[in-house]
Amino acid sequence: MKPEIKFDVRGRNSGFYTRYVSGMLFPCHEFLKRHSSVSVRKSMEQTQWFSPEKITQLQVEKLRQLLINANTHVPYYRKLFADLDFQPEKIVSLADLQRLPFLDKPTIRAHLEDLKSDRAQGLARFNTGGSSGEPLVFFIGKERVSHDIAAKWRATRWWGVDIGDPEIVVWGSPIELGAQDTLRTWRDRLFRSKLLPAFEMSDRKLDDFLDTIRRFRPGMLFGYPSALSHIAQYADKAGIAMHDLGIRVAFVTSERLYDDQRKQISHTFGCPVANGYGGRDAGFIAHECPAGGMHITAEDIIVEIVDPHGCSLPHGESGEIVVTHLASGDFPFIRYRTGDIGTLDDKVCECGRGLPLIREIQGRTTDFVVARDGTVMHGLALIYILRDMPEIKVFRIIQENLDLTRIQIVTETGLSPLLIDRIIESFQSRLGRDVVIRVEQVSDIPAEKSGKFRYVISKVAGI
Repeated sequence: MKPEIKFDVRGRNSGFYTRYVSGMLFPCHEFLKRHSSVSVRKSMEQTQWFSPEKITQLQVEKLRQLLINANTHVPYYRKLFADLDFQPEKIVSLADLQRLPFLDKPTIRAHLEDLKSDRAQGLARFNTGGSSGEPLVFFIGKERVSHDIAAKWRATRWWGVDIGDPEIVVWGSPIELGAQDTLRTWRDRLFRSKLLPAFEMSDRKLDDFLDTIRRFRPGMLFGYPSALSHIAQYADKAGIAMHDLGIRVAFVTSERLYDDQRKQISHTFGCPVANGYGGRDAGFIAHECPAGGMHITAEDIIVEIVDPHGCSLPHGESGEIVVTHLASGDFPFIRYRTGDIGTLDDKVCECGRGLPLIREIQGRTTDFVVARDGTVMHGLALIYILRDMPEIKVFRIIQENLDLTRIQIVTETGLSPLLIDRIIESFQSRLGRDVVIRVEQVSDIPAEKSGKFRYVISKVAGI
């Protein structure tokens, strides 16, 4: 058993190549993409030290401008504000937001075109199932992309690492995995970032992953907590030491981070674990600092906690997380319901940053599933089959055992026999040709008692 590891996450003197990438190559890359992430990050590294009161004042000013622009340029909000007799120029506090209705996935689907600003250019289309399992199409403009990049970049630097430090990314999104063309491959080499697909976790793949990590000797890891902890467990069982590679931090996101996962990752890789919370739809909401505070990206994100009736809850009480993204003027996310459950904290972090804190995030998790031959893969390998099918409104995947997987599906118009056959074929190609795939069309799929919707449930032991 290894001795207790004490971590030092103070800033280090980055090597020449890291400084070159962070200070020259990446800024040039962002300039060519017409992103303002460099200047935004520099501004955020100043505003993070503002007092809580000054940060709130900054949020009110940005909120007022976002709502004025929405009223002027976004058809959906122009009509909504007129119907409510809402005058955005009169916004004086964050509480004024509560006069507006929530934005949810059905609303976005019903008003997709009217939510676009009439002056937006170069909108990027995204398709995500989110944590609720409901497929959603939405758009993001360059301003928001820049701010989300800057927020992640700032949080990375909190831990003494930077863009250009060697990085292993364990990920499963087709947005990343499907875009590994020659240009992106060379970019990743220049930035010293290596992507490992999280879908398949067979013993052979895990051996390859561990060999790659040992040879690459990354300064940081980034990925799903379930994937990184699974790799760590395998390394321990195989007797492969991974704590001596000089890894400074493991960033995890996209799922709920459990205590046992944090301990496993930290123990095996010999580094602290930094939790992150956000999504493609809601944005980069919060990130953990070395002092342990889960800081909201308050320069860009306003977080509300609401009860089942939509009423705002005070700090310390648990409810649904609702976000307003202040840099989403091209396709506004105003009072967007995330479907996640969390709690705000009224304390100030020991690190000294004035950014507000999320005390707890509940119920965000994605299970592994196990193929008939014993191959362990990330649940997203199955989720992505259903996510991009427009006929499907809501779904849940239940792996009863190695021989049977049930898929509950809610649709607007029903599933054709051809589409059912396509779903079965796709699932069997991953789980095994002899596995029974039972497609069940249902009228409703209820959430769990916690209020969270689990879209993958595996009952196979030993995952």
